[in-house]
Amino acid sequence: MAVRIRLTRKGTRKRPFYRIVAADIECPRDGRFMELLGTYNPMMNPAAVTLKEERVKYWLGEGAIPSTTVRSILKRQGISQAEA
Repeated sequence: MAVRIRLTRKGTRKRPFYRIVAADIECPRDGRFMELLGTYNPMMNPAAVTLKEERVKYWLGEGAIPSTTVRSILKRQGISQAEA
């Protein structure tokens, strides 16, 4: 089973916020996920990010592939795949 760390959309129309989750690649965007790893709110200035850093590093160590957006969020938070 291939795992991807990606965003799931929550919130209302024109006021989104996102959950950062570890999910199977084949599951739909807002579908079932394995673990909630944090949140991302782009509507705040600056964008608000909360992460469970140890769990993110665990999933990266297990071979989970972050999406492009999540990769940039992790880079801004100082987490790289090399650390995992």
